[in-house]
Amino acid sequence: MLNAAWLLVVVFGLPGNWLIVISTCLFAWWRWDDGVFSIYTLIAILVLAVLGELVEFSAGMIGARKSGASWPGSIAALFGAVTGAVLGTFLIPIPFFGTLLGACLGAGLCVWGMEFSRGTKTEHSVRYAVGAGIGEFFGITSKFALGIAIWFIVAVAAFWP
Repeated sequence: MLNAAWLLVVVFGLPGNWLIVISTCLFAWWRWDDGVFSIYTLIAILVLAVLGELVEFSAGMIGARKSGASWPGSIAALFGAVTGAVLGTFLIPIPFFGTLLGACLGAGLCVWGMEFSRGTKTEHSVRYAVGAGIGEFFGITSKFALGIAIWFIVAVAAFWP
């Protein structure tokens, strides 16, 4: 049940996947003699949590690059996504939606601003910004999907004989 709650906090842009990994490892350590979780299960969920972070962290940048943005523009997507997620959580007080929209808009606006300030034509910088926003959206939803996989692995391992 605790891991299900941790999974829900991923929706708010918080490190819920890591909280699942930490609480599962602590429980495994506490009940190690009972053999509730194998070392392979713990390694699997750790790898999935790392993968989720990498995907979320780089998705806006990859989306910007795929749409044609420069390296400085794609790096701006990283900072914009983090800043936008924090601001969106507080300025758009709709659970999950505010954080998601804030991260996507933040990535897009920072890419647009960077590219526009570098002299890129408006239609191109807008296209790069949309690419960053779409990439960020897929990064966040992919991290949540990996969180569901982590939760499922832990739940099955806990109750599998």
